[in-house]
Amino acid sequence: MDEFILRPDPTNPRLTERLSGHDHEGSEIETSVVVERPLTLFLNKREIVTMMTICDYPDYLAVGYLANQNMLREDDEIVGIDYEEDIETVVVRTKRQTDFESKLRKKTLTSGCAQGTAFGDLMERFEEVDLPKDAVMRTSWLYALTRKINTCPSLYLEAGAIHGCVLCEEDRPLLYMEDVGRHNAVDKIAGYMRLNGISPKGKSFYTTGRLTSEMVIKTVQMGIPILASRSGFTAWGVDLARKAGLTLIGRARGKRFVVLSGAERVVYDADAGAVPDEAKHLQRKSSLEEDAA
Repeated sequence: MDEFILRPDPTNPRLTERLSGHDHEGSEIETSVVVERPLTLFLNKREIVTMMTICDYPDYLAVGYLANQNMLREDDEIVGIDYEEDIETVVVRTKRQTDFESKLRKKTLTSGCAQGTAFGDLMERFEEVDLPKDAVMRTSWLYALTRKINTCPSLYLEAGAIHGCVLCEEDRPLLYMEDVGRHNAVDKIAGYMRLNGISPKGKSFYTTGRLTSEMVIKTVQMGIPILASRSGFTAWGVDLARKAGLTLIGRARGKRFVVLSGAERVVYDADAGAVPDEAKHLQRKSSLEEDAA
């Protein structure tokens, strides 16, 4: 797993609990469940939002949320991030006052699970982004990525009830984040990229969740030209992807996938007949998770 700069740690005792129950035959069982916690985010002295999260990387989540909601501009200098676990609060401090007060006057209700209301105008920078036309996704890379991501130890495999997002480069998964909401997972990657100076150039994005309008908008705002998922699409998500010139690949399981936007970036260099079908336990869990998402 050396390819991952950062990946899930399902052994972290703060992220799951073992609970007792009964199975379909009435037998007593013990199973792992994900632990979610409230996290209240402040930008300087102003409270922004309270999120439900597994809270493994509150600093990345906070910065990524603010950046993706257009409350932080590229030239805003972050001078401090303070996380207080006992009061479930994270404070992002900037050198200058931001213009977020005007953002708080607007509320956009999204389909993002575990949060629902997103502050700010998500569409503000959407039409300004010019995604690179020369980016490609080789099918050999896609098959390699899905295999590596699906077999990586994760909370998804350990306990389910969680979404994952992965920043990738060619056939290499780089950053793998999980959370109870897909928007949290993508925001944590956005925060890591901002705080560590990682460029979107040559990158693609993978998610276990649905390809919704929110996922498309955030991927475009991050400057990433290719978004893939093991899940399906929403009509608005596809429409926005086509308007932005984003390559949108869904239902990527085993040898199968569907491209509904930006097919010109896909290079079919792999023999699909030689690619094994997805393992049955992954197929079953994916179906159940998508129904519940």
